[in-house]
Amino acid sequence: MSKNLLNVFLADDDSDDRTFFSDALREIPIQTKISEFNNGVDLMAGLLSDTVEIPDVIFLDLKMPMMDGFECLADIRDLEKYANTPVIIYSTSYHPKEIIRLNEMGASLYLQKPSSYNQLKTLLHKCLRYVDNSEHNKPEREFVISI
Repeated sequence: MSKNLLNVFLADDDSDDRTFFSDALREIPIQTKISEFNNGVDLMAGLLSDTVEIPDVIFLDLKMPMMDGFECLADIRDLEKYANTPVIIYSTSYHPKEIIRLNEMGASLYLQKPSSYNQLKTLLHKCLRYVDNSEHNKPEREFVISI
């Protein structure tokens, strides 16, 4: 991929988490453009719109009203034009069975929401280097991103 600007989509129902994420994203040394969605329904509407630029990466919260992260991931992976788009699960929960299921469903990475702003910046930078360097095509990679 390695282009000048990564187009990032974030779906998270918590406005504070979206702000925290966007602020941290602006401070890492990778140029990004972010589109935020309040829930899975709005994300899917954006992905299906002909007027929205295709994202380079989608960060997806698991626990959202109306349409959760599992449903969104399944729908995203059913869309041919997003078959190779990295989807990074971004959630406070950490349940090994869920993580295994998400990996099997085609999630690219699992990022547990960190408690500190600096940790978030570090982890976002790590995730976006993965996306920007096309490391998602490498067969041997870590699935859970952590400090």
